[in-house]
Amino acid sequence: MSETITAMASPNIALVKYWGKRGDGSLNLPNNSSVSFTLSENILNTKTSVAVAPDLKEDAIYINGELQPKDQKNEKTTFISKIIEEMRKNAGFSDNLLVVSNNSFPTGSGLASSASGASALVFALNEFLGLKLDSKELSIIARRISGSACRSMAGGFVYWKKGELDDGSDSYAEQIAPQSHWDVVDMIGIVNESRKKVSSSQGHSATTKTSVLYKSRPEYAEKNADLVVDAVRNRNFAALAEVVMRDSNNMHATMLDTWPPIRYLNDMSWDIIEAVHDLNGKNGESIAAYTFDAGPNAHVITTAQHANEVREMLSEVMGEGSRILEAPVGSGPKLLSEKDSLITGEFLKNI
Repeated sequence: MSETITAMASPNIALVKYWGKRGDGSLNLPNNSSVSFTLSENILNTKTSVAVAPDLKEDAIYINGELQPKDQKNEKTTFISKIIEEMRKNAGFSDNLLVVSNNSFPTGSGLASSASGASALVFALNEFLGLKLDSKELSIIARRISGSACRSMAGGFVYWKKGELDDGSDSYAEQIAPQSHWDVVDMIGIVNESRKKVSSSQGHSATTKTSVLYKSRPEYAEKNADLVVDAVRNRNFAALAEVVMRDSNNMHATMLDTWPPIRYLNDMSWDIIEAVHDLNGKNGESIAAYTFDAGPNAHVITTAQHANEVREMLSEVMGEGSRILEAPVGSGPKLLSEKDSLITGEFLKNI
């Protein structure tokens, strides 16, 4: 067992969305299957280091330099602690652990930091504890921390099966095409980096319970997932674009229909939606497709061939000084070298 293990993972962008959970929600079992592609770790990533902490009385988890409180109100940390304990027990390991995780992008702003964070943690723990779990098993564990994290356990284009079983053993993500399959790009317009008012976890529950429109979404999204899988396999961007935009619109419609309403998109988000349709109309074909997760930041999917056109469009709409990230398809989680560890002597002195 190494002294320290460090892993890096990246978020993914869902082309067909996951919104709404079945069961009591604790296992993050979706009401519909979803499809995504993993983003390049060179653009957005989470690094997580794991080490033994013999001098600590309990596990210590630091995220972006802050020690996470061990109380029931911190739902995400409670889940993380539970997963650490289960993986440690399965490995027959008893020492307390120090976990240090840093995001290269804002947490809680709708850029899927929980997906990259959970997948980096599970990947690092699997290696540190010597569990040798396969990709399916890792996907299921990551899903329990953050639903979309199961898709970040693989690189390239990924399909998350919703599953039918109550224990979630048939709800996991698998790669449908490798990173090299298609040169699509996610052009991310950073509209707002602030933490969102309504968390994704709160939104899932509220929409499922109160939205009249949501009743038709699972079946609609399941059909969309099949269409997107076909479009990806055939590299048919025109077919992909319409389904992706309609699916995003449909999900956000159910959010607005939630009571009280949930509004993640802002005026700039809507300006970008209109600009994408204008750009496609001007080209006489779909060269771009917008999609929005639970936040106002725009993900405009295009191909490498049209990336410059989309960047120019976003710059024009968002104005001078706007922040636009260009994220191609990523390779999935990977281990880093000892020199990349976040658990340095300097860090240990300050805790």
